[in-house]
Amino acid sequence: MNKPLWIVTLALLMLVAACGDSPGSVEPAASKEVPASATASARAYSSYASSLGADDRAEPLEVDKVTAPTSETDDPIDLG
Repeated sequence: MNKPLWIVTLALLMLVAACGDSPGSVEPAASKEVPASATASARAYSSYASSLGADDRAEPLEVDKVTAPTSETDDPIDLG
């Protein structure tokens, strides 16, 4: 009578173990630096900034070495 109990217990343990996380499915950490392509032009910078989602749990970007590009000749970019 103990043998079927062990078999059921073992089967349940194997089922639970199969549902665990796979180390291959871990996403790489997002970079905290602004990419160089975002500072190529004012439009690229605006596009990059608008693509960032509002997330209070995300790590802040390192912007101490970033200078936002400006243009005296381009039309203003719509922020809406």
